[in-house]
Amino acid sequence: MPLSLRLSPSPTVLSPTTGGFGPSRKQCRIPYSGVATTKIGFCSLDNGKRGDSSVVRCSLETVNVSVGQVTEVDKDTFWPIVKAAGEKIVVLDMYTQWCGPCKVIAPKYKALSEKYEDVVFLKLDCKPDNRPLAKELGIRVVPTFKILKDNKVIKEVTGAKYDDLVAAIETARSVGSG
Repeated sequence: MPLSLRLSPSPTVLSPTTGGFGPSRKQCRIPYSGVATTKIGFCSLDNGKRGDSSVVRCSLETVNVSVGQVTEVDKDTFWPIVKAAGEKIVVLDMYTQWCGPCKVIAPKYKALSEKYEDVVFLKLDCKPDNRPLAKELGIRVVPTFKILKDNKVIKEVTGAKYDDLVAAIETARSVGSG
């Protein structure tokens, strides 16, 4: 069941009270998924093209999170997706493009996303743009797998240790249902 998040680095909308731009957020719930998403958009004002009228142009970026697949995240999309997951378990694969073990475990990680349909699977390329998030999450080696529940890291697996990753997911799921 797909989740849809609309994100923007600097969400703004024309404010009728101040005449300026300000944040625009809308919370919604996706039916039957139990997951809330936040829709965020940003707008620009185009003056003077039509005499005394103004045109507001809005743009939205969408991140789709689907059960049974791995979703690529970055420093801007990670936390909104984790928060939208609510009580669901979230597994994050922190990798780099040049990491051999990361490439070896990637297909197995994808297979896990197809097996555990009650878990959200994400991946983060630890490139320079995403360094602030990688640092915040305390990454020291790649691959590192972080397992989150209720917006908190509850388990970590370092290295391409498939059996340890499966055991950590199973433990997190049993704690979540018990």
